Amino acid sequence: MEFDFIWLAIGMAIAGYCIGDGLRNFKNSDGKTLLDSLDVDDEHELIKENDVHYFMGISKEDAKSLIQEHSDIPHIMINGKVYYPKAKLRKWLLDLGE
Repeated sequence: MEFDFIWLAIGMAIAGYCIGDGLRNFKNSDGKTLLDSLDVDDEHELIKENDVHYFMGISKEDAKSLIQEHSDIPHIMINGKVYYPKAKLRKWLLDLGE
C-alpha cells in the first residue's frame, strides 16, 4: 500500500514537470525540451580513425577504401593520429550521397 503512494507521487511530480516545461515554452517554438537538453552537442566531437567505420555504419575495409578514394574527407591530424570531426563528417557523408 505504501508503494502505491510513492508511485503516485512520482507520477504526479513527472506530470507537473512536463506541464510546467510545456507552459514555459508555450509561445517559444525554439525552446529546448528535456530531450533536446540531454542531446549532446557533437559539433566539436572527434572520432578516432579506428572507430570511424562505426559512425559510418560500414565495415573497416569499406571505410578504409572510402577514405582512400576520397581525399577530401574532413579530417585533422593530432600527434600523427587522424581524427574526424563528427559534425563535418556527417555533413560530408550526406553531401556524398546526393
